[in-house]
Amino acid sequence: MKNELSIRTVLTVFEKIVDHGEVIDERHVLDGITGYTDHDGYTVYLEGLRVKLWTGFHNTYHLDYESERDFENFMTKLKQIDRDYD
Repeated sequence: MKNELSIRTVLTVFEKIVDHGEVIDERHVLDGITGYTDHDGYTVYLEGLRVKLWTGFHNTYHLDYESERDFENFMTKLKQIDRDYD
């Protein structure tokens, strides 16, 4: 399942969350997904629906989730945000 993840899409969704989301404790939240960066801005985090994703240098990423269902729900939400917000 990890292979369906596009870093470009992740970064696009992160930008949409920042642009359209609500700021809560220095993090941006949109449609149940929270987006934030580390102190230097090089690592982007997206989390929600019991999934945590972080991206780093050279298009690397790490996903933390317990079930495929959680991952599928998370991916569906990312695709929805990508589709529904400009």
